[in-house]
Amino acid sequence: MNKLFQYSALALTAMMFSGCASLTKDDYQRMQIETYSKNNSLVSNAKCRAKNDRGEWVVFTAGSFIVHRSDQNLLVSCDKEGEATGYATLISRANDGMYGNILLGGGVGAMLDHHNGNAYSYPDWIRVIMGDNLVFDRKNNEKGQLMLGSPSASVVPNDKKTLVENVLNYLP
Repeated sequence: MNKLFQYSALALTAMMFSGCASLTKDDYQRMQIETYSKNNSLVSNAKCRAKNDRGEWVVFTAGSFIVHRSDQNLLVSCDKEGEATGYATLISRANDGMYGNILLGGGVGAMLDHHNGNAYSYPDWIRVIMGDNLVFDRKNNEKGQLMLGSPSASVVPNDKKTLVENVLNYLP
């Protein structure tokens, strides 16, 4: 009977954490950023600042940088002498680790991943247009593909849907 209890406890623990983003995702996410002018010319060496509730990062374009994951949007501003400032809001969305938690019953894992930010991701490659204010929504991200932003008026930058609404966005 004792062995049965031990195996049951082990199986339950494995199920609780099987989708856990803390086990499958890092606290940090690598991102690529590039800057272009409104006439579609590459603007190199623009200084971009990215900020969320977990920290602030600086990168010169075109380049890559690493940010701490968060459920809060990532705000980016890019400056270059002779160019208007380019702004971007990267909307954070729940990633597949969080859905694994929900689908496989890992309530403890879901709470942990939400708290430490591992349950969320940003778009991984964006193009900031100097002089524009664009929104990049992770739900439109295709891994390894450049994402073009939408005008900021088309999306509320801090839209925070409930977790259930986010899950429903990814279901067929």
